[in-house]
Amino acid sequence: MRSLTYLLVTLLVMGLAFWAYRENYRTQAEISEMGQVQREIAGLRDDLGVLRAEWAYLNRPDRLRELVDLNFERLQLVPVESGQYIDLGHVDYPKPPAPPDADPVERADSEEQQP
Repeated sequence: MRSLTYLLVTLLVMGLAFWAYRENYRTQAEISEMGQVQREIAGLRDDLGVLRAEWAYLNRPDRLRELVDLNFERLQLVPVESGQYIDLGHVDYPKPPAPPDADPVERADSEEQQP
């Protein structure tokens, strides 16, 4: 009986050692992949910084003003002035639809009474 217990314990230890070995290599592979993803993220952040710098360079006010002057005949762009804005009270919004009547019988009676 003792030899059977020793054999089962030995097999159990060997099985746990094999499981730990596989988990170790699986964990190392995931850590390696995570490092690769982090390097890729860092590269994309660098690219984003370059794109933002290029965008800021292309949107310089003096450069845009020159482009507007060069293409004025085609685009007809003019500077925005405060007089171009109006008060919201002057905006003609559409009227909301009338609410439907609650009782269709009353509506039919009122239509009959009107000549």
